[in-house]
Amino acid sequence: METVAGTDKLSRALVRPVLTIGNFDGVHVGHRAIMKTVIERARALGGESVVLTFDPHPRKVLQPDRAPSLLTTREQKLEALEAIGIDVAILQPFDLEFAKISPGDFVRNIVFERIRPVEVFVGYDFRFGRDRQGSMAALGEIGAKLGISVTIIPEIRINDLDVNSTRIRELLAKGEVEEAQVLLGRPFSIRSVVLEGDRRGQTLGFPTANLGPENEILPAVGVYAGEFRVLVEHSSGPANALYPAVINVGTRPTFFKSGRLLAEAHLLDFEGDLYGLSVELSFHYRLRSEQKFPGPKELKVQIAADVVMASERLGVA
Repeated sequence: METVAGTDKLSRALVRPVLTIGNFDGVHVGHRAIMKTVIERARALGGESVVLTFDPHPRKVLQPDRAPSLLTTREQKLEALEAIGIDVAILQPFDLEFAKISPGDFVRNIVFERIRPVEVFVGYDFRFGRDRQGSMAALGEIGAKLGISVTIIPEIRINDLDVNSTRIRELLAKGEVEEAQVLLGRPFSIRSVVLEGDRRGQTLGFPTANLGPENEILPAVGVYAGEFRVLVEHSSGPANALYPAVINVGTRPTFFKSGRLLAEAHLLDFEGDLYGLSVELSFHYRLRSEQKFPGPKELKVQIAADVVMASERLGVA
């Protein structure tokens, strides 16, 4: 996939581009439905599938105190777009000056003059231009005058509820990672570098990788079963090696009265040094709430039980 840092950085004419526009936080199943159509139409026309998205998220600039915590990092979003099959991703820098562009100027000067799409597909709730004044009807009218076909993709509903990033955030806040996975189309995951910890897990016989997540969201406090992916080549395996894991998100109340929120993972059947490595941790199943135990002995017994349960849920022999 070709990545371009803004429409003004396009160095070539795109080939019969079929375009979609949006923030696409999470790249969930609703977003994927739009992109599937874009890719299919691009192939039918012998053109390129193109995503125009904004960086940072507009509300981070316009309403920083009310901006949503994002489901994906920039790198995760781009990797998801590439995995879907998008040909070109344009990361449009968004600042206060860009926010002043009127809906008409956005379509004419940004979309038409720089990208020259033959077709545009957007979601049912798409708004654009200064103060989000641009409606879907306006997009269709302006597009028709410029010779651009504009199609609105209807909402995707699962279990009688529409799929959107807000609902996914709400599910994660309750620890409902399995339900979030249905809407995302994949397990929720976080990126991190493995940090040096206090080695308390090692003294219990269950060494953990301590994480400093780059993502803005963690699932609710609790214990989960998931997968630990090492993004780079390391002493115990190649890049992108996957390991089943028991994951704890919490404050470790057995040892601390008011500890800071941490994410840590115990890898099943793994031995090696992971300190300083870039990793991705995905949450597949919630096993239980975080608990305070009388002491290390009781905690060790519970962790052993968590390992057994995680192995069963993940299908690990």
